Amino acid sequence: MLKEFKVQTKGHTDIIDITSKVAEAVRIADAKEGMAFVFIAHSTAAITTIEYEPGVVNDLKRILEKIAPREADYEHHQRWGDYNGAAHVKSAILGVDLFVPIVGGELVLGTWQQIVLIDFDEYPRQRRVLVKVIKS
Repeated sequence: MLKEFKVQTKGHTDIIDITSKVAEAVRIADAKEGMAFVFIAHSTAAITTIEYEPGVVNDLKRILEKIAPREADYEHHQRWGDYNGAAHVKSAILGVDLFVPIVGGELVLGTWQQIVLIDFDEYPRQRRVLVKVIKS
């Protein structure tokens, strides 16, 4: 079963907890055992897991900005005339997909672990997230 949902973001490393939306896809699929494959269909956003609390969220934003500073000079800017080269680099580093096991009809996540969408682009966007539930 494939479930798609859209998420409105603010851009600029907006981090949004999407755990409940992924869990809903698992419930709709009536999957007792298997995997949930989460994918974001964009090249300036990412999917990962974190403890979704303000300290970790701010730490992650700060570290990612050090790794790929928004104000740096990226060749992408000259090619396309836009200024989201850092967004593309951050997305490539974190990745656009995630597998989460399903056991007993529930996502298997750590006590403090949530699934998050991170939008690195320069502007608010509506992001498309796909969840493929694979039953075993």
